Amino acid sequence: MSARVVVFDIGGVLIDWDPAYLYRKLLPDEASVSQFLKEICTGAWNEQFDAGVPFADGIADLAGHHPERANLIEAYWHRWHEMLGGEIPGTAKILERLKTAGVPVHAISNWSAETFPRALERFPFLDSFDILVVSGREKLVKPGIAIFKLFLERAGAPAEDCLFIDDNPANIAAAASLGFQTELFRTAEALEQRLAAMGLLSQSEEVEA
Repeated sequence: MSARVVVFDIGGVLIDWDPAYLYRKLLPDEASVSQFLKEICTGAWNEQFDAGVPFADGIADLAGHHPERANLIEAYWHRWHEMLGGEIPGTAKILERLKTAGVPVHAISNWSAETFPRALERFPFLDSFDILVVSGREKLVKPGIAIFKLFLERAGAPAEDCLFIDDNPANIAAAASLGFQTELFRTAEALEQRLAAMGLLSQSEEVEA
């Protein structure tokens, strides 16, 4: 089956984001970074910001439970930009090529409404999507079905016409349950091969890092 619409996830597909990049500067060794991110500023704690909770509220609450770590917790907001790595090699180029070829290109991203503008400043290509659904703006998060349904309403396209690309298997499964075609992202090279097989990209071009 051939798709006519491409829908990207952003973090882990187009942009490298990892809190460890910041906390390696603030904690003495890798073990302490790992412990802090597993026990204090956890992935589950971060998810509330993707769902629309203000950073000020989430940080104040957590710092109240761990006052001895308050400075480190507050850095999660004040130095958030230091968690951004670079582009995932090759995928921004694929996005550009799809746009040039006239393929509708959209995104569904779990991202805080407060920090997304910071990412956009550093990565202007994030402004190139035809439809962009940011979880923090909508207060809906993947892998919940509602955010995918919202996207389909805005796109005016049936799910089977859409190829959804994400690095998270749970998000892929949720999209597939609605009828999306899916691609579990691992490398830009593998993604290029899938898009070429679907007739959305020329096989003669090479992915550029």
